[in-house]
Amino acid sequence: MRILVDADACPVTEDIIEIGRARSIAVILVCDFRQDLSRWDGVEVITADGPSDAADWAIVGRARPGDIVVTQDFGLASLVLAKGCAALSPRGRRFTAENIDLLLAQREAGRRIRRAGGRTKGPSAFTPEDRAAFRQVLSELATARLE
Repeated sequence: MRILVDADACPVTEDIIEIGRARSIAVILVCDFRQDLSRWDGVEVITADGPSDAADWAIVGRARPGDIVVTQDFGLASLVLAKGCAALSPRGRRFTAENIDLLLAQREAGRRIRRAGGRTKGPSAFTPEDRAAFRQVLSELATARLE
């Protein structure tokens, strides 16, 4: 088991590395070419060069059953769930077979509204409570997958 991270603008990277190290789980940070994540010692950093979704496809290509993927992207979550991975948002929300279709449909509805000139509400500010929820869920998930 490994933790793969869609590391572009991920607010919980330090938390992931800390939890991974505490449980001897390999952490792989995947980002696009505009990011410099070389400051993280002891983790693998993969820089994906190409279109805007290159990092997502790099994660999909590397994901194996049993891995944990941290991402805010519902599409990426859907793809790794199909590969037998667990998927988790930086706010601690588990993506599952039961909720991913609804999340994808809501994303598409928002896109249609914006394309038609409408406005949609963006995500709320990331809070300490979000971080705590993420740490709790990742810790539980990692522990369960190690057993």
